[in-house]
Amino acid sequence: MDIQLATLCDSAMDYNGKLCVLGTFDTIGSRTLPVVHQNCVLALRICFRSVDEGEHDLAIRIIDNDGQDAVSPLPAVKFTINIPQEVDFVTRNMIFHFQALQFTKPGTFSLEISVDDDHLMSLPLRIVYVPQQG
Repeated sequence: MDIQLATLCDSAMDYNGKLCVLGTFDTIGSRTLPVVHQNCVLALRICFRSVDEGEHDLAIRIIDNDGQDAVSPLPAVKFTINIPQEVDFVTRNMIFHFQALQFTKPGTFSLEISVDDDHLMSLPLRIVYVPQQG
């Protein structure tokens, strides 16, 4: 399986198999600590081939530079892949909503995406504290 697209964004939806993404970002700035981002989405488009058929568990963790969970891990998402005989691959769009993400400190974080305990990719996220002037 291959991740064709992975991004943090303001909004995403699956429209008849097309992944529609709005407002991609990799940095969150805030004038207060802790930094709280009210709403965002992780949008994934994954390509599967016949060797990927069957049941799978997808896990997403947000970790800090020390590899520690920065926020509570999401429960694993179970999904099943079936590949019709007449096609070489199928793609699936997966959309995960995050509400009130809270970071206690600025720094570089990582969204770790894995399937069946196999790491597929890391998506960096920068949290920036911008103190008020004056």
